[in-house]
Amino acid sequence: MKFTATLQLICLLSLGLLSSCLTSRDARIESSYSYRGRFRHYRTYGFLSGNGLAADSTRLSESLRDAIRQRMRLQGYRFSKRSPDLMVSYKLFEGDMHFPGFVQEDITRWVKNNDAEDEQTPEEQRHGYQRTRLLMLDGTLMVTLIDTKTDNAIWNGYASGVTVPEGLRGEYVLVRSVRSIFDRYRIFTENYFNGGNLDGAMNGQPFDGPGAAPAPPQSTETPR
Repeated sequence: MKFTATLQLICLLSLGLLSSCLTSRDARIESSYSYRGRFRHYRTYGFLSGNGLAADSTRLSESLRDAIRQRMRLQGYRFSKRSPDLMVSYKLFEGDMHFPGFVQEDITRWVKNNDAEDEQTPEEQRHGYQRTRLLMLDGTLMVTLIDTKTDNAIWNGYASGVTVPEGLRGEYVLVRSVRSIFDRYRIFTENYFNGGNLDGAMNGQPFDGPGAAPAPPQSTETPR
């Protein structure tokens, strides 16, 4: 199992190098996260209903979901139709857009050195948000991870320059953009390197544990 985990990590690093080569020179990749995110404890994920794309885009939406499934699996997450820890939302915006963002340290470093904040965290120990505005040009794909326990968005990733043509070229653009976005979310599940959470996610195969409940309604709340 440790060999399998190592192989998965090599694949992930290879995808990261590939996505950096395939991303347009003018593309901008950004992300932001919530200090309340319990990033060490997430194991499973699902998708919010709706495809977040324009009409008649079922095939493109499925290609995008497959790309997200592959990346989440490589990082140790299991797909679950019921009671997942995270819900994944995505939306494609046309033209130039401004998004709210934050000036933050790399999420991997923050997760390593900090615990999730909550209502019990003393004021002097809380991290402040230094706000900024993100100008994303020529179409933007946004991917959001939502904590189903708190119903709060805990991570947003953005890729600019996402103009989706018809056919296979459109699928290529979306897959490339997903890879670039998830290069900003290098969070592995807690037991990943012990061989955990590596099965049951390929091709969207669900993992439904005992006592599973219906997934929560959609959330549009931004990280906080």
